[in-house]
Amino acid sequence: MKSNVGKILTTAAVAATISAGASAATLDDVKAKGFIQCGVSQGVPGFSNADEKGNWSGIDVDACRATAAAIFGDAQKVKFTPLSAKERFTALQSGEIDILSRNTTWTYTRDTSLGLDFTTVNFYDGQGFMVRKDLGVESAMELDGATVCTEQGTTTELNMADFFRKHNLSYVPVIVQKADEALSAYASGRCDVFTTDKSGLAAHRSKLADPAAHVILPETISKEPLGPVVRHGDNQWKDIVTWALFVQINAEEMGISSANVAKIKADTKDPGIRRLLGVEGNMGEALGLNADWAYNIIAEVGNYGEVFERNVGPKTPVGLPRGVNNLWTEGGVLYAPPVR
Repeated sequence: MKSNVGKILTTAAVAATISAGASAATLDDVKAKGFIQCGVSQGVPGFSNADEKGNWSGIDVDACRATAAAIFGDAQKVKFTPLSAKERFTALQSGEIDILSRNTTWTYTRDTSLGLDFTTVNFYDGQGFMVRKDLGVESAMELDGATVCTEQGTTTELNMADFFRKHNLSYVPVIVQKADEALSAYASGRCDVFTTDKSGLAAHRSKLADPAAHVILPETISKEPLGPVVRHGDNQWKDIVTWALFVQINAEEMGISSANVAKIKADTKDPGIRRLLGVEGNMGEALGLNADWAYNIIAEVGNYGEVFERNVGPKTPVGLPRGVNNLWTEGGVLYAPPVR
């Protein structure tokens, strides 16, 4: 019995050693090269999109920038790799990228069979359908016999098939390699309908010659929780990417923004805020980061509300309301564990 206990303890110690070694790998590699390699889309306005000068912006881009701010104190220490839906998981598995932040849906199969881990959700979404207004369609239930465009290697293919099968409707799928190809096929009249996440539909509609000529139908046919993905087994790296977003959600709830974080850090007596901003203790130590990691995220990238409003909010071409992506205190589902 004594021998077995010793054997169990030895095995546990070895496992802990292996785990500790693995958990530090990505952070060490990122620090050594001086930047994060971030896998993004090939162009979805509001989420990850490059302008004519090659400058990237969007909610998913800001997830990588927040992680860079936490590690380096500099949100610009990120390089971006545009990936198709088909390429994205392989790029992460192979080590080509450090984070996949590409409007990617968290599903059971993806989480358990690809050797990858979803961190947390940075945008709650659902799949929908877009049609031309002059088609006269007001509901997805009127799409019997429609030709439908979507991107290969996405959850939308199965969701689309399930929807039409469930409602005993016929359809003709047009599956292409890239989102822009699906949009081009739709714009040229090759298909009657374009389907993807509703946020993606709003983003792609903003690219069309006359966005007002197209309507997103009211039905939401799936749950699409979107968020950054990392390789499985690297617990420290997963924690860093996860808590970078939790910091932003907590900051918005506490009323801390990029505009006031410096003043609040200097003046606050609130123990929770002092811990968050590194005035008291070192909450970054457990992640292998400096005490001001959370302060740098807020100062460099902003709180979650700032990220949402500047990328996809009502005043942007994407024009999305906060809706379910609001704080839990405001009727939404955003709820982050406390930093304590």
